[in-house]
Formats: sequence, structure tokens, C-alpha cells
Amino acid sequence: METRRNSVHQMLGGEAALARLVQSFYDIIETDPDGADIHALHLKGFGLAHVRQAQFEFLSGFFGGPQYYLERMGHANLRSMHAHIEIGPARVEAWLNCMKKAIAALGYDAEVEAVLMQHFARVAQALRNTA
Repeated sequence: METRRNSVHQMLGGEAALARLVQSFYDIIETDPDGADIHALHLKGFGLAHVRQAQFEFLSGFFGGPQYYLERMGHANLRSMHAHIEIGPARVEAWLNCMKKAIAALGYDAEVEAVLMQHFARVAQALRNTA
């Protein structure tokens, strides 16, 4: 008998849990020294209110839940969306550190944390465009 694996969206606990993760992450971006540079970058762009909603919508579909971002904006090419920003190792590490802190603040178990960080690290490294 074939068993179906849960999506990351389900593993997290669904839409409300994903919303809490995004909220926690951007609260950390706004207040933690690791997030200062990323926070400043967002203030030059559309601002954090915009990015909080966009990231929730994107991650929902990315993790196997409702495709809110795709429905509203179409396909998201993350590399082109971030091409105007210099993303080097320090920014990647800062972003990942803030996400680790957000995951820890919500008390996810080690398995969920590992799955989330594997996805986030793969995408963050793919967005690197400077040495």
C-alpha cells in the first residue's frame, strides 16, 4: 500500500501556522540585529507590510497549500525578483538565521525545523548573486 507524504504546508499545521511563521520571521527582521540589513532593504522597496503578505502567499503555494501568489501575481521567478539586490553570503546567512529564530520561537520539532531549513537554505543559496 502506498502512503502519501504530507506536504510541508500540512506538516507546519496549515494556513494559520504558516501565517504565524511569516509573522514571527518579519517581527525578527524588524527587531533582531541579524535582520537589520534585510529590514533596511525592505524599507527601500515596498515595505514590510507588503512583503509579509507576499511571502505568506508565496510560501503557501511553495509548501503545497493554496496557490495564493500564483493566482494573484502569476508565476514567481525569485531570481529575477531579487536580481536588483546584492545577495552575498552574509545576507544569505542573516536571512537564514532570522528564519531559524522564527521557527524556534514557534516551537516546531526538530524534524519540521530540518525540513523547513532545507527548503529555505536551498532557495536562499540559489538567490546568491555576489561573492
